[in-house]
Amino acid sequence: MDLFELVRINLLSPMALAFLLGIVATLVRSDLHFPDALYSALSIYLLLAIGLKGGAELSATPLAQLWAPALVTLVIGIGIPIWCYALLRSLGRFGIADAAAIAAHYGSVSAVTFSASLTFLESIHMPYEGYTPALVAIMEIPGIVVAMVIARSRLGKVGSWGDVLHEVLTGKSILLLFGGLLIGAIAGKSGFAQVAPLFVDPFKGALTLFLLEMGMVAARQFRDVAKAGFFLVGFGIVMPILHGALGVWLGSIAGMSPGGSMILGVLAASASYIAAPAAVRIALPQANPGYYLTAALVITFPFNLTIGLPIYFAIARAIYGI
Repeated sequence: MDLFELVRINLLSPMALAFLLGIVATLVRSDLHFPDALYSALSIYLLLAIGLKGGAELSATPLAQLWAPALVTLVIGIGIPIWCYALLRSLGRFGIADAAAIAAHYGSVSAVTFSASLTFLESIHMPYEGYTPALVAIMEIPGIVVAMVIARSRLGKVGSWGDVLHEVLTGKSILLLFGGLLIGAIAGKSGFAQVAPLFVDPFKGALTLFLLEMGMVAARQFRDVAKAGFFLVGFGIVMPILHGALGVWLGSIAGMSPGGSMILGVLAASASYIAAPAAVRIALPQANPGYYLTAALVITFPFNLTIGLPIYFAIARAIYGI
């Protein structure tokens, strides 16, 4: 399959179409509305399901297979906020707080984009390593911490470190991912099989519902794109492609399969809109949410969901020669 066929397959998936439906529903001012409790329940379900499945696979994965992918994931999570901050300051002319806030979002990861990448690979029957949810957990935190360190060194004290770390480490995304990984690793594959009927087959349906809501959330922020400026729009598209290529390449060096390397590329290309906003709100209250939320949720997330995934897989095919 060429790139255009991969894009077609991805755009016509139920998940991508549900996201587009959510956008349309908001633009036509439909009365469609997700109760807050349902949105929260879906996010809890998705994060816990990712963790449980990854932990079960992790229990059967030798350390020799995991250490190299884990190391390059950590390197990516530390490196991205450093060069993103530098670009945003030097070329984008953003203030210190805004540049650090945006860098924190791109240094962290989107668990929903990760989930979409799994369903994409499954739709084209491409295998991947089962331990990849552990890489999500590894990349979630370092980018936020590094960006906050940069801001702290430039601005002086920015919020309370205790409050920031508490928000990051006890937020639902980290708690559910790490908790699910731990439960899955302890229970093993046999234990996970007991709850698989709830956390495997219904996963794609829950993801479709969640993306319907995310489409509506993104559409409500469209007006902020003009305020963000052309540089931030370009940043939100070009940087994910570069990060995605870097992630795929490092995944190949770490010995991952083409599918696994594509997933690492997706993690590097994604931007957080759950854990990072919560931490930034505490550490950098002076940062403009119109910049970091617009970049992560309105620009990068839709790009990755619709066009980015096929691009990262095409990069993996080029690197592996398949």
